[in-house]
Parts: sequence; C-alpha cells; structure tokens
Amino acid sequence: MFTENKTTELKREYVDDIKNTAIAFANCDGGTLYVGIEDDGTVRGVDDADGTMLRVTNAIRDAVRPDLTMFLECRCETMEGKPVICVRVQRGTARPYYLHSKGIRPEGVFVRQGASTVPASEAAILDMIKETSGDSYEAARSLEQRLTFEQASAFFRSRNVAFGPSQMRTLHLIGPDGTYTNLAFLLSDQCNHTVKLAVFEGSKKSVFKDRQELTGSLLQQLEDAYGYIDRFNRTRAEFSGLDRVDIRDYPPEAVREALLNALVHRDYAFSGPTLISIFEDRIEFVTIGGLARGIGLEDIRLGVSVLRNPDLANIFYRLRLIEAYGTGILRIHECYAGAAVQPAIEATDHAFKITLPNLNFSREAENAPPARPATSLGKREARVQKVIGLCRENGWVVRKDVEAALGVSQATAILLLREMTRDGLLEKQGTAKNLRYYLAEM
Repeated sequence: MFTENKTTELKREYVDDIKNTAIAFANCDGGTLYVGIEDDGTVRGVDDADGTMLRVTNAIRDAVRPDLTMFLECRCETMEGKPVICVRVQRGTARPYYLHSKGIRPEGVFVRQGASTVPASEAAILDMIKETSGDSYEAARSLEQRLTFEQASAFFRSRNVAFGPSQMRTLHLIGPDGTYTNLAFLLSDQCNHTVKLAVFEGSKKSVFKDRQELTGSLLQQLEDAYGYIDRFNRTRAEFSGLDRVDIRDYPPEAVREALLNALVHRDYAFSGPTLISIFEDRIEFVTIGGLARGIGLEDIRLGVSVLRNPDLANIFYRLRLIEAYGTGILRIHECYAGAAVQPAIEATDHAFKITLPNLNFSREAENAPPARPATSLGKREARVQKVIGLCRENGWVVRKDVEAALGVSQATAILLLREMTRDGLLEKQGTAKNLRYYLAEM
C-alpha cells in the first residue's frame, strides 16, 4: 500500500504541477513520484505509458532550471498488473531549482513540507544559494534571471571589447549551470545597487544644494557618477609669469581612482547605497564593507590589495578602467604630493571611506586676509594659547593635533597654523605628511 510522505508523491494521472514536485524533491532530500496511483494508494495504471513518460520528461526538461535531467530517472513499472510511471528525483547539487517562467523567487521555487509541495520562503532560497555557491557573492546565482545588458553592451562596444554569450561565460556572468550570476546582475540594466550623490553647502550635511541617485548597470553608474562629480569640480586659474595655470578643486585622476575603488571593492551582499558627498572643502566616498580580513589601513596605504570581488575587478581591468590591482590608493596620494592637506582613509568593520580635500579651498584659506571681526579675537587668542601650550608640552605639533585639541575642522586648523606662522609665533619644518610646527625662537 502506497502512502504520500516527504519523499513520495502519488498522482492518478499526468498533471502540469508534476514539475513542481520534481523541483521540490531536487531542492530537498529527493523522492519518487508515481503516476497512475490514487491518493489513497489504489493502483489505477496509465493508458499510454510511453506517451506519459515523454510528457513528464519533456515538461521537466523544458520548465526547470538549472538542468535537472541528470538527477532524474523515469521508467515504467508493472504494479498489480498495471503500468505505473515511476519518476525518481535525486537531491540536486545546483539548488535552488526553479520554474524558468517564474524565476528564483517563491512562486518559482518549491520544497517539500511533509507530504505537500509548497513554495519556498525567500530565506530558504537564499540558504540554498549560499549552500551551493559558498560565500562568494559574485559566483552565486542571481535571484533575478530576467536580465538585460543594453548599458553594459554599449560600454563594452565603446571600449572595443567583445561582449557576447561566450565572453559572458568566460567573465563568469553565466555560471556552469547556465544561469546568470550575481556578477551578471551587477552589470545588468536591472541592478538595484545604487550610488547616491549629494552636494552640500559649506562643510556640514546641513543644507542640500543638489542630489542624485544612480541605478542600473555599474558601468553606467560609474560613468554617470564621474560626470556628476566633474560638474562640481571647479577650476581655479593662477598665473605664473605670463602663463595661466588651471587647478581643479580635485585632481581628476584622484576622483577617478576613489570612484573605482568605491564600486569595485564594496560588499554587494548588503543592499545599502554607495554614498558620495561633495562639500566646499572635500569629497567623501563611503562604501559598505570594511577592510578584507587580515589587512589593515597601513597595508592599504602601502598598496596591498585583497579583492572582495575579483571577477568584477577583472572585468574593469579588461575594460582598461584599472591598470593593476592595488595601485588606486597609491595613485590618489601621488595626486596630492606636496599638498598641505592630504587624502584621508578610514575604515570600520563594515564601511570604508576615502576623503579627498579640495586643493583650492586650502589655497583660499592660505591666502585669506588676516583681518578678523573683533568679536572673534577672544576665541582666536584662546586657540593660539592652546596651540602654544601643545608645542611646549610636545615639542611640536601637526595639523591633526590642533584639530583634536581645539575641536575644529581641517580648514580652520590650517588657517590658524598659517596665521601663527605668518605672525612669527610658529616655524614650520618639512612638507606634506611630514610637516611639523615648532615654537619660533624669540
């Protein structure tokens, strides 16, 4: 006597939802489906055994993804003198299996719950993906399989790089099972990981001057984000003799490297946006995902690179967007060689930030007139005395010491130190990162 349970399903005749049961068996512990047996276990048989087997195998082959046929055995057995179709399904190795027409979502993925076939929860689907794909976000199958690549194709064409089905497999946009990976999702028009850009008045996030949110292929977001930043990257003209010298607020190459770093190295397993904030004195690039395990900030500054998304980085390399792994941070610092204010790099367990200072803002601070309102003289004098005290205590000070001790911004600290130097209270020695201020000999 047959009874239905987690690994046994009975069907009186062929019905369309047989493929749902096959998916459920493959996603769980396997099982056997009998066609020609009533729910109560009564053997009825089938009229056309060969035709029924053909319908079952064709339905599963055509409707289920990834390919399940290698885990499927369909044969006709005689029970009580009647032909019964037995469909044995093993537990698959490329879970989750799903209906091609529905995609990797609850309405397309099924599991066994007791003797029933039911839609899988989103949590169960994600667990199956992680179990079969490991911890690599890039290599895991995309939950969205209805992907288009118009933006990516245009970008590849503009770089004279081929982008067809064979290249998509080579670049790991299509996995061994023939399905799109998360890497493909990142380059697709449907990518929902965003970049949020905002321009603020002054040096605080108090007043918005402009904002924009970018979606779609990461390649299109890269292009649009750079164009947006460039709109607000002003040019200051200076003259050296008869020659005019144009100086951008932010070195374009530093902006480019910081932007590439933000997109290539972020942790896409989390859904939060990449944040780019433009202030009068700086640009901040904040991405989700701290440093890779085992490396620190000093390692990053020395050019050590541990790739969180190696396949994405490889695509950017092929598109000639990055020249070599690990050079981005070094290039950013090279762009600011000799500048009074240097880029800052900060990291927490789950976030990474690069701050690019405005070169022209620091020049404006240096050239600012010494005159000050009378109401500010008392505050300034207190700050001057505090800096003098720090110098006497430590022998010398650097800009960060002044920022920390006075609780002021980078620009304010620069201005104060330069005014004290101009007034003969301090003497500076060194350049760039090695710049120190000593009490002037009286």
